[in-house]
Amino acid sequence: MDPVADPHVEDVAWLTVDDPSAVGRARRAAEQLAATLGLRVGRVADVGLAVTEIASNVHRHGGGGAVALRAVRGLAGAAVEVVAIDGGPGIPDLHAARRDGSSAAGTLGIGLGAIGRLADFLDISSEPGRGTVLVARFDGPRLDAGDHPAPAVDAAGITRALSGESLCGDAYAVRTHEAGVSFLVCDGSGHGPLAASAAREAVRTFEDPLQPASPPAAVLRRIHGVLAGTRGAAASVAELDAGAGIVRFAGIGNVSGAVLDDGGKRSMVSVGGVAGYRDPIVRTFEYPLPPDAVVVMHSDGVRSRWAGIETRGLLDRTPLLLAAVLLRDAGVRRDDACVLVGRAGP
Repeated sequence: MDPVADPHVEDVAWLTVDDPSAVGRARRAAEQLAATLGLRVGRVADVGLAVTEIASNVHRHGGGGAVALRAVRGLAGAAVEVVAIDGGPGIPDLHAARRDGSSAAGTLGIGLGAIGRLADFLDISSEPGRGTVLVARFDGPRLDAGDHPAPAVDAAGITRALSGESLCGDAYAVRTHEAGVSFLVCDGSGHGPLAASAAREAVRTFEDPLQPASPPAAVLRRIHGVLAGTRGAAASVAELDAGAGIVRFAGIGNVSGAVLDDGGKRSMVSVGGVAGYRDPIVRTFEYPLPPDAVVVMHSDGVRSRWAGIETRGLLDRTPLLLAAVLLRDAGVRRDDACVLVGRAGP
C-alpha cells in the first residue's frame, strides 16, 4: 500500500448496513466526507458510486454488516478510506469474484471490478464461513506534483465506539524516531467524552515533538503524569527496533500487545494499574522481532484470546486489513475498541 505521505487518520463514522436504506445513507456520508476533504466533483462521484456498491454487497451478500468511513490527511493531500466488514458466507473464489460479470450469492458481485477501478487501493480478505473484510482508498489531488516517499513504517489502526456512543474512548498513535518506530494504544477509563479526552491527552503527550524519543517505560511514566486529574487510562507503548530485531514493550492496565509471525502469536506483558492514578510499576520488556513479524496492539474492546491461526494468510497484507479482521472476529460491541497493527522498516 502506498499511503498519503505523513498521514493523519480519523475514523469519521461507523455505519450499520442492515437494510436497503442504509446503502443510500452510506453513499451520502461518503460523498460528504470526500467533498469536505477537497476531492474534486468527479472524484466525489466516484467515491459515492464505489461506496454504493460496497454497502449494497454488505447488505445483499454479507447478510448485513458495517461500513467505516475514514479521513486521511497528509502533507501531500487527502484521501477517503472505506472499511467494510460482514460476517456472511464469504467468497469461495475471490479471484473469480473480482472479474466483471461475476455475481453469485456470497460474493461481492458485479460491483467488485468497478470498485477496483475506482479505488486507488483495494484489499480484500474473505473466507467461507467467516465473512468478508474490504479496505479501499480514494485519493484526492496531490497538493504538489513532487514525489512523496512512503512512511518509514507500515502501520494502521482502527477504532470503534461502544454501540450507541458517538465518541470512542480508545485511541492510537505512531511515532518514528532515530531508534525506530513507536506505537501507542490508549483506552480511556469508561467510555464517552471523558474517556475520549483522556485518550487524546495521552496521544498528544506521546506525539509531542519537543519530547525526545524515550524507552517505552519512560514514555508511559510521562503519560501517567499528564493524565493525573483525568479519568485515567490503560495504555501501552511498543518500540520496534528492526536493526536489533527487538520490540520493547511496556503496558499499564488491560491493553494487550503481541508479536505475530508464521510461527504464531507471542503475547507481551502489561502490568496492572491505571495511568494517571497512584504510581503503577512500569517496566519495559524485550521480545524477539523477526523480520517478517507484525506487532499487534489492542484495547480490551478486543478479546485477548484470539489466536494466530485467525490471521493466517494476512501477515503480508496491509495492516489496516489485518486490524479490521481482528476487530470483526474478536471485537466486543459492549465496549470501545481499538486495534493497531504495524511492522518496522519500509
